Amino acid sequence: MTTEQQTAGQQTDANAAPHTELWVQRTGTRRYTGHSSRGAQVLVGSEDVEGVFTPGELLKIALAACTGMSSDRPLARRLGDDYDATIRVSGAADRENELYPRLEEILEVDLSELDPDAAERLLVVVQRAIDAVCTVGRTLKAGTTVDLRIETE
Repeated sequence: MTTEQQTAGQQTDANAAPHTELWVQRTGTRRYTGHSSRGAQVLVGSEDVEGVFTPGELLKIALAACTGMSSDRPLARRLGDDYDATIRVSGAADRENELYPRLEEILEVDLSELDPDAAERLLVVVQRAIDAVCTVGRTLKAGTTVDLRIETE
């Protein structure tokens, strides 16, 4: 994708906010680089290629990152901006059907400074925030339609 294509695609009409264009380019056998129009890159490939994420791993990371970002405000409000959190995500692929039937997340955060009632209230607020605004999680739970168009030269 050229810079002109990226720029042209960033704004659909005069009232729309710019959006990020995403694309992947093949860089070798079962090896791709993902790009964003904001300058980010991620290396993607099969499990036997060193130094890359598989597409399934990126899906899981997207879910964990979305959970973290969705829980950030309520946790920071109660624990302070410098709180530590780790979101672990796992789930084995069902290779017969080529899908992930179950993804499991664990949000690790230290609530030891809170009394048990305050910690429980905070966990309820955090769960509600994740359920309400984690777009990736909501999409996975609801399912989505994927439209593919193949263009040839």
